[in-house]
Amino acid sequence: MVKRHLKEAGTPSIRYPLLRLFLLACAAVLVQGYHLGVDDGEIYIPAIKKVFNPRLYPFGSEFFLSHAHMSLFAPLVGDSARLLHLSVETAVLLWHVGCIFLILIAGWQLARTFFSSAHAHWGAVALLASVLPVPVAGTALVLSDNYLSARSFSAPFALLSIGFLLRGRTRLAFLWLVITALVHPQMAVYCAAFLALYWYFDRTSDQTPEFAGNTSSVAGVTQRSAWLLAVVPSAGLLHSFSFAPATGAYREVLYSRNYFFAYRWHWFEWIGAIAPLLMLAAVARWPPKAAAPSVAKASRALIVLGAFSIAVFLLFSASHRFDNFTRLQPMRSFHIVYLLMFLMLGGLLGEYVLRAKAWRWIVLFLPLAIGMFAVDRIQYSFSPHIEWPWQASSNPWLEAFAWARTNTPTDAVFALDPNYMAIRGEDTHGFRALADRSMIADAYKDSGAVTMFPRLLDDWQQQQQMLEGWHNFGPADFQRLAQISPATWVIVQHPQQDGLDCPYNNADVAVCHISPRP
Repeated sequence: MVKRHLKEAGTPSIRYPLLRLFLLACAAVLVQGYHLGVDDGEIYIPAIKKVFNPRLYPFGSEFFLSHAHMSLFAPLVGDSARLLHLSVETAVLLWHVGCIFLILIAGWQLARTFFSSAHAHWGAVALLASVLPVPVAGTALVLSDNYLSARSFSAPFALLSIGFLLRGRTRLAFLWLVITALVHPQMAVYCAAFLALYWYFDRTSDQTPEFAGNTSSVAGVTQRSAWLLAVVPSAGLLHSFSFAPATGAYREVLYSRNYFFAYRWHWFEWIGAIAPLLMLAAVARWPPKAAAPSVAKASRALIVLGAFSIAVFLLFSASHRFDNFTRLQPMRSFHIVYLLMFLMLGGLLGEYVLRAKAWRWIVLFLPLAIGMFAVDRIQYSFSPHIEWPWQASSNPWLEAFAWARTNTPTDAVFALDPNYMAIRGEDTHGFRALADRSMIADAYKDSGAVTMFPRLLDDWQQQQQMLEGWHNFGPADFQRLAQISPATWVIVQHPQQDGLDCPYNNADVAVCHISPRP
C-alpha cells in the first residue's frame, strides 16, 4: 500500500493512503460522470483554449475572459497542456480527476484532525466522495462539478487551508488561502471568513487553545484573512456597485437568476440552508465523545458563517436598492459549510454506525452510488456518461460542433439559437468550448457573464437583437444576419436549413454557411 508522511513541527504526522484515495477518486468520477464544456464549462474551457491557442475566439471572447482575467485557473490548465504536449481535452480530464483526488486528500487531513479511528476517517472521505454531485441549497452550486471549473481547484485548496489551520500550521494555512484566492477569489473570501471565525472560537474556548504555542502566527494569519475578507469585496464595491436599483435590460437579465434572490428560493432550498446549521448546532452543543474538540469549534464557526450569510442574503433581497449587490451571492459560503458538514457526518457514521461491518458500508454507499449515477443519466440523458476526449460523441449537437471545429476557419463566427444550451437533447454543452469557434452571444450562458460584469450589457444586448426572432428565420433573414453581424456560419435545427448552403447535416441539426445578399 502506498503511504506518505507529512512531517510537521508541533503536530503529529499524517499518513495519506494515496493509492486508496486515488482509486476512490476514480470511482467517484466513474459513478458521477464527466462532461466536457457543459454549463459553466462554456465559460471556463474557452478561456483555457484561448491560453493554449491565442488565435482562437477573435470575436466575443470578452464574455468568458471577464471571468478568466480574475483567476490563474485558465493559464494553469492551458499552459500545462502546452508544456506536456497534451490536447486541452486530455489535460482537462486529467486535472478533473486530479482535483477530485486532491479533495479526498484534503478531506483525509481533516478527518484525521476531527477523529482518531480509521473507521471514522474512511467514513468521512467515503461520504464526501459519494455526495460530490449534491446541490448546495439553492445556490446553483454542487459540492464538485462533473466538469472542470475554477471551483474544482478552490474546493480542495480551501479544505487544505482549513486543515492546516486546525492542525496549528498557520503559515501553510495562509499559503493555501492565497493559492485559493489566485484561482477563485470569491471562494477564498468565504474560506478566510471561516479561518477567522475558527481562530476566534479556539481562542475563546474554555479548553486550552489548540494554537497556544503559536499565537503570533495565528494572529498573523487571522489579520491577513480579515484583510482579504474586507478588501476583496470592497474593491468591487468601489468600482462596479451602487445603491441604484437595476433598470432596463440589466434588471431583466439580473432577475433571470432566481438564486440571486431569497424570495425566489423554493421551500426545499431553504431546508438545505437551515438543516445543516441545525445539525451543526447539535454537534456543537453535544460534542460526540469520539470527536476532537476541533469538531465543536468548527461547527460553531460554520453556524456563524452560515447565519451571517443568510442575514446578508435576506438584506440584499429586501430592497431594489441592493440589486447590484445580489451578484456577490453570499449564500455561496454554504459550499464550505456543506463540505465540512459531510466530512463530520461521514466520520460520525463511520465511528458509530458503520464500524467494521462490511454489509453496513455496502447498504449505505451502494444506494448512494446508484442514486448519483442516476442523477447524471437524467441530467445528461443524450450524452455519454463519461465523455472521453478520444471518443467521438453520438449526440447530434456535439457531432455538429466537432464538424465545425475541423472544417471551418479558425476565425469563423457562428450564430446559434440564443437558447441552444436549453434545447432538449443538447445537454447544456457549450458551443465555444467544443467547437473552438467564436459565436454571437447567447441568452443562456453569456447573460450570466452580463449579470456579473454589467459593462458587457450593451454588446450582449446588441448581439441579442441580431438574433431576435431566430425561430422564424428564413434564407433572407440569414442573409440579413450575415450583413449586420460578423457571423458567416450558423447551426440550425431541421427544417430551418431549407434554402441554405449546408455542407453538414445530421438527424437533428445542420451547419450552414451564410453570406450577405449580393
